[in-house]
Amino acid sequence: MKRPRIAIPEMNQNLSNYFNALSAAGMEAVAISVRTGQEQQKDPQDFLDYSKFRVEEYDGLLLPGGGDINPARYGQEDQGSNTIIDELDDLQFSILDDFVKSGKPVLGICRGHQVLDVYFGGTMIQHLPTTAIHYRMESGPDIVHGCRAEKGSWLAEIYGTEFIHNSAHHQAVGILGEGLVVDGRCPEDDTVEAFHHSRLPVYGLQWHPERMCLEWEREDTVNGLPAFRFFGSVCGLSVPVSK
Repeated sequence: MKRPRIAIPEMNQNLSNYFNALSAAGMEAVAISVRTGQEQQKDPQDFLDYSKFRVEEYDGLLLPGGGDINPARYGQEDQGSNTIIDELDDLQFSILDDFVKSGKPVLGICRGHQVLDVYFGGTMIQHLPTTAIHYRMESGPDIVHGCRAEKGSWLAEIYGTEFIHNSAHHQAVGILGEGLVVDGRCPEDDTVEAFHHSRLPVYGLQWHPERMCLEWEREDTVNGLPAFRFFGSVCGLSVPVSK
């Protein structure tokens, strides 16, 4: 059985949780970086310099979590965005454009979910007035809250219409990007927690399924691995791989 090959564009980021979750779900991850010679958490063959990247060599794209997008990309001044790295924005938006134009599957997680929204013309709420629901200010594990999934959505098919997931973000979708359809919201403040594109195999999750499975599995949330298995099926994986 062919393991779908998934690109993850990053900069000096520990991607081990994503690598492990994708592998457990039957996929092979390759991190794409704009920098060479950097210290990485995985073996060198798991990383590829962006200059050698070819979209046709991959079955899907995963946009991982991270810092905030430069608000200039959605026509706003900085009003509370943190850890902006323009070079990372350039890399991820460029690779995303390659995948969208090729019609290939994309999964955005947390920051990646936000990158998708902005790419399709949406905007961000730069600092949620209800941040305390979504982000623990002090050090510690992710907090949790409920999600209400739309009936009949891909999200509801995996987890049902009411479930609990982790949360670690202070920004959220403002104006929804063109073609994006909301699949889940936080019932406490209506924050968009998941969406899909109406015409493309593009999916976004505002939460972190890679920190809800395998060694990160939690008793107070659903298991995150089914979300990766769903993405694997979109990328051509015909037989689910068990934990």
